[in-house]
Amino acid sequence: MAQVVVNEPNRWRLETPGASSWPRSARPDAAKKYFMVSADGHANEPANLWVERIDAKYRDRLPRVITDKDGVQWRVSEGHRPDRLRLSTLEGEDQLRSKAGAEPAGRLADHDLDGIDVELIFPNKGLAMWATPDPEFAMAQCRVFNDWAWEQFADHQDRMVPAGAIATADLNGSIAEVQRLAKLGFKCLTLPCKPIWGGHDSGHVNYNLPHFDPLWAAISDANLPITFHVSTGRDPRAARGNGGAVVNYVSHSLSPTIEPVANLCASGVLERFPKMRFATIEAGIGWVPWLLDAMDEAYKKHHFWVRPKLKNLPSDYYRAHGFSSFQEDRAGLDLAESHKLDGNFMWANDYPHHEGTWPHSAEAIERTMGQLSDKARANVLGLNCARFLGIEVPKRYQH
Repeated sequence: MAQVVVNEPNRWRLETPGASSWPRSARPDAAKKYFMVSADGHANEPANLWVERIDAKYRDRLPRVITDKDGVQWRVSEGHRPDRLRLSTLEGEDQLRSKAGAEPAGRLADHDLDGIDVELIFPNKGLAMWATPDPEFAMAQCRVFNDWAWEQFADHQDRMVPAGAIATADLNGSIAEVQRLAKLGFKCLTLPCKPIWGGHDSGHVNYNLPHFDPLWAAISDANLPITFHVSTGRDPRAARGNGGAVVNYVSHSLSPTIEPVANLCASGVLERFPKMRFATIEAGIGWVPWLLDAMDEAYKKHHFWVRPKLKNLPSDYYRAHGFSSFQEDRAGLDLAESHKLDGNFMWANDYPHHEGTWPHSAEAIERTMGQLSDKARANVLGLNCARFLGIEVPKRYQH
């Protein structure tokens, strides 16, 4: 943080209207600070992690970086189209983000200076683990990540909570891994947005089907919350050319996260497994009020097609079981209290990703949360995620 160089394209991140009227603050040195849990951070795994640890039969199939005849580097994997690497062109804090978070001590120092009390940690390079049509290969990669994440963060779970990765297309492997991770002491799991990698195919199993009931039973028995992170389940780099970075982010990374929410809320899964709690991660929140209304409208107006009949409306299941994380989403925050969702939304700094707010989280919070009541702001900044994870709020933050 002391070495952050705010280059010109990032100066907007320092803009803030201030928060002098707030009874509490997001500033790390404030006398009355909010309890802040980042519901989404990312590990910085060693580049050789999977090569060194995975079963030898999978080694030649791992995601890798290749250099073409022109010296251009490309990231390739079984499920993604080749992705050009441009890290060498990054400057200032953009470059810093690409290198941060490699070891626990550095992460803690960065979080202290950004006001973060606890973070929920997801894979980074490991987001490509699910990018294969081979479910057992995906599960083998997940186990490598899980072992490494436990080694890195197990002794720091008061501040850094790793999410154990599950490749749900391998149903038996997933159940065994859930049980193993629960015994180790993991507090959260992360599942791909689609269990079968790739585009839509109605012939594939999905989370609305009873096929997954044994997995939900294992997760419920372990009392572990589950998450669905953006860009898992299918290739988010579907567009190319003009504006492709924006098109891919909005259309192919964020929006597919709607699918697992509808699958769980409209299918009866949450009636059969009432202990389950789930969260969408990094997909924003502005779409949630619309989705809840749309699901309820479809359920009521298409009642003659809907099976099974539910005891409650789909939106009721989201409010009772669901959460969603965001970084900056003014539209969603404007609707949070009026739609009674301030108990479901969870802020995150997305450390150290470029989409996130680190290392200027206080400014981002002040820009986007001035319309919230103090109670709602406290919920969104940390209390909701603490409830989701089942962690205790430190006494100094209890009122």
